[in-house]
This record gives sequence, structure tokens and C-alpha cells, in this order.
Amino acid sequence: MAMNSPLFILLITIFISALVSSALPNDANWWCEKTPNPEPCKHFMSHKSHKFGHIMGKSDFRKAALELAMERALNAESHTKWLGQKCRNERERAAWADCLKLYESTILQLNQTLDPTTKCTTFDAQTWLSTALTNLETCRAGFVEVNASDYMLPLMNNNVTKLISNTLAINNGSRTPVESYKDGFPKWFRPGDRKLLQTSAPRANIVVAQDGSGNYRTIKAAIDAAAKRSGSGRFVIYIKRGVYRENIEIGNKMKNIMLVGDGMKYTIITGSRSVGGGSTTFNSATVIVTGSGFIARGITFRNTAGPQNHQAVALRSGSDLSVFYRCGFEGYQDTLYVHSQRQFYKECYIYGTVDFIFGNAAVVLQNCMIYGRRPMTSQKITITAQGRTDSNQNTGISIQNSRIMAASDLKPVLGSFKTFLGRPWKQYSRTVFLKNYMDSLVDPAGWLEWDGNFALNTLYYGEYRNTGPGSSTSRRVKWRGYRVITSSNEASRFTVANFIAGQSWLPNTRVPFHAGL
Repeated sequence: MAMNSPLFILLITIFISALVSSALPNDANWWCEKTPNPEPCKHFMSHKSHKFGHIMGKSDFRKAALELAMERALNAESHTKWLGQKCRNERERAAWADCLKLYESTILQLNQTLDPTTKCTTFDAQTWLSTALTNLETCRAGFVEVNASDYMLPLMNNNVTKLISNTLAINNGSRTPVESYKDGFPKWFRPGDRKLLQTSAPRANIVVAQDGSGNYRTIKAAIDAAAKRSGSGRFVIYIKRGVYRENIEIGNKMKNIMLVGDGMKYTIITGSRSVGGGSTTFNSATVIVTGSGFIARGITFRNTAGPQNHQAVALRSGSDLSVFYRCGFEGYQDTLYVHSQRQFYKECYIYGTVDFIFGNAAVVLQNCMIYGRRPMTSQKITITAQGRTDSNQNTGISIQNSRIMAASDLKPVLGSFKTFLGRPWKQYSRTVFLKNYMDSLVDPAGWLEWDGNFALNTLYYGEYRNTGPGSSTSRRVKWRGYRVITSSNEASRFTVANFIAGQSWLPNTRVPFHAGL
């Protein structure tokens, strides 16, 4: 065949156009290659039931990847329901029950990210996708905790985690909105909510009093009544002074609930669930909140299980845009579980021993008093254990303008126990201390390993302009992931304004806050 024959030229043209089209970014496989987990992406997107063959751009692919993650999450949820019959004992059943709740929450997060009526920003989406991934990691960790990982996890194996990780990577790169603060609170706090926090006795929808002078004698009865309200506007439950021995859960469907006490010394909610007592860490909390927009003021959340029962949570929050103002959190190991979403703590008192502020929320604690308590013999005190598992999650613990002190039971034996600012619970653990006062209890090394070299190169631990006898950085750890922050630009990434986009929601709560450094 002659080299310049029409047929030859036609064949060459077809060959070149095929090469060019295969390199064009309109093919699902091309986009999948750009993700951290290309194989499950390509496998499911090329499946006959999907119409993901032709992707017209990044936004098309993002939507397709989200829909794919949602489909696989729904599939995994129904599979998880079936797994209940495989549980061999009560501890496995407890971990399985947690997983069902966590899958339900994951589907909720994916759904609101996909829902065109939610008008979510890229920052909202990154928060909700981060939460979805945290939920699946918490489910997995529950089975590890009850020593059922070898048996149950292979049965649960699916690609949802990898697919959500892909959506996080696609969605990343968006800038956090820079917003303004008013009256010391982020903007996501509506003016009416600010007024509620600053009023000495806000108008309550329901009053709880043990002496019968309110609408209900128990907080649970008040929560049950609030669940039947119409609409989702701010609903205030005033809890009069007293010690309430109750375990409370405010679920996903209960939005904008506010609990107001008579002050952290006077209104106390207490429980004693623990891992030592047969619970999972996730379900050990005295109070659990997942409904968005939750506010608490003037209440102490307590867990009295004691150090010998290991993980025993006082409060677990997975409430997006939640605020805790002048509240107390008392426990030993795992006191305050900042599980997920965006959270803000102001002028709170937090007591504990091991990993006592932990989780994978995007959380700022401002003007708080953080107290190390006396642990069990041979234990070390670790203030934080942050749970970021993916470098694209917008999560971390930021502690600002607070005081790190020894509690009264630790002071007499201070020389017998070492105290550290944190240890890396997960691969991309991220924690910063900005302008805090650190008393002499803080060990010169500052930070503690979790397990050998685990996460020391991938974590992000930073200290910026702290003061006090425990604040010197001259003898701090030499890990690649640790840094003494000298740039105000770097430090300001972890402020209320930038880290939790607080200026868009906190002003409405009327909780005073400082937006920047």
C-alpha cells in the first residue's frame, strides 16, 4: 500500500485521533488516575450500571465520585446490617451497633454534600467529607477495641473509605472563606444565638428541675419532648442546678438545641460508662451530641468511671457548628471526644489524664483551663490525641490563649508523672498550641510517640509564642512533623477565622471569640 494512499492517510488519522482522545480529560479512567485510589474508582466507574464514561470536567468528575461513594456507602450499610447475626458476644454487638450509627451518619454527610438545595461551600463539603471518613475509621477502630478485628473487619471490607478519600482529594485546594467576627464570635453564630449566650437567663422553651419546679425532672424527658417540636429553630432547654445522673443523646435530627445550666459548678450531668465496663469508647460518653448547631452554656459534663476503667468519655460531639461556652469536662482517659465537624470551645475547664482531648473534628479551644490529673501508676499524661487519617481532611485541634496546668491531685506528685502536649493517634495527626500559658508540668520534650516511629514524619504539631515554665522549645522532639512556628501567617491558619471559618457562623451565637492571633 502506498504511503500516501487515501486509505493509509485515513488509518493514520484514526490512529492519531484515538491517541489524542485517550489523553483528553473527558474519560473517567483519566480522572481516576488523578485520585489517591485509582483502582476502585476505575472499577466502579466502568461498571455497566454507571454512565460515568464521559466526564466533561472536574466538577462533573467530583459529582460522579460523590455519587459513587454514596452508592457504595448505601451498599455497605445494608451489608453491615446483615453482619449483626455474625456477632459472637455483647462486646462485638456493641461495636457493630456503633457501626450502624456511623454508616447512617456517613450517608447523611454525603447526602448533604450532594444535595443542590444545601448551597454548601467547598469548605462545608470538605468538613462533611472529612466527617464521613472519620465515621468509617471510628467503625473500624471499634472492632479493634473489642479484639474482633481479625474476624469482623474482613467481612466488612469494602471500598467506601478509599472512594471518600478520593472525593476529599478532588474537593481539596479550595480556600477557606475569610470572614469577619462580631462580639468575639464567628459569624456562623446568629445574632439571636449570641443574645442567648450573653443573657443571664435566656427565655427557655422547657425547664428541667429535679425538685419538680420545671416542666420535667430529667434531661432525657426534656430531650424527648424537644424531639417532637415542629421546625428546627433554636430550642432552649434550661437545666436548673443539680447533679443529673443520666446518659443523654441528642441525635442527627435534633438541630439547634441549646442546653443552659446554672453554671459549671452547679448544673452537672454525670455518667460512668467505660471501656472497662463493657462499652465502646464511642458509646461511653455521658452526653452525645450529633445534631448540628448545638450550644451548651454553664454545664459540667462528667464521667466518674475513674482511671482504672480506661477510656471513659464525658462528652462526645459530632455536631457541626457547635459551641460550648463556660462548660466543664471532667474525666480521666478520653474525657472530651471532639469526634468530627466544626466545633468551638470558649472559657471551658477540661480535666483528664490520657489523651483527654481527642478526636478528628476541626476544633478551636480558646481561653480554656486545661488540667492534667493524677493518672494511674506508670501512666503518662497526654493532653491531646488527634485522629486525622487523610492528609486532605480539614481537621485538627487548635488550642489558643489557654492555660495548661496541674490539677490539685497532680500537684503533690508532679515529679512522679510526665505530661505531654499530645501524641499521634493517627497518621496525619494535627495539633497546634498558639499563645498559651504552659506551667511546669509540661515535659521539656513536649510531645510523646504513639508507637515507635509511627506518624512522626506525617504529623503536624506546632507551637507558636507560648509562655510559662513549660513552654521552652529548646529541648523539644526532633521529629520531621514537629515545628516551632515563627511565621504569623502559618499560625493564623489555625485561628477561628481560618481553621473553622468561624466568622461565618460564630457571631450568631453571641459567644465572645477572637478571630485571629
